[in-house]
Amino acid sequence: MSSSTSSHELETPARTLGVTLAQLRQAKGISLNELSVRTKYSTSQLEALEQDNWEDLPSGVPLRWMVKNCARALNTDEEALLALLGPQHGQAPHHSLRTDMRQGADWGESALYADSSQRSWGWWLIILLLIVVALGYALNQGWIPENWLIFDWLKEFRS
Repeated sequence: MSSSTSSHELETPARTLGVTLAQLRQAKGISLNELSVRTKYSTSQLEALEQDNWEDLPSGVPLRWMVKNCARALNTDEEALLALLGPQHGQAPHHSLRTDMRQGADWGESALYADSSQRSWGWWLIILLLIVVALGYALNQGWIPENWLIFDWLKEFRS
């Protein structure tokens, strides 16, 4: 058997995520304790995952991270295991924003997709204002040498 499990081997409709993880772990000769050390999850959490005991597990993103960490530790396809997770746990399929945009979602008004050059002028204005205030304070405190003041009107601000 190769060290990496292909997604084709994981795509059997009768399998649940827990059964698949248990079979992969046993096929690689890894104990629950060793998997616990590799993934930093407790053995009780891993047992709950292998037994499809969803009440004892976190939901949403933490559960997806847990499945991904187990897939990495078992050197197998993360996406295939996540595909097994979605239908069983009642989660909606994961779509990125880029995919949703291609499917016709209207993101035009969202600040997330606004052109960054249109937003950056505000930051430049704030930075410029801070520099002017800092230079004014330094000039007022006498921290700037007089030979640096090339304009006569700047010398009037010096105290």
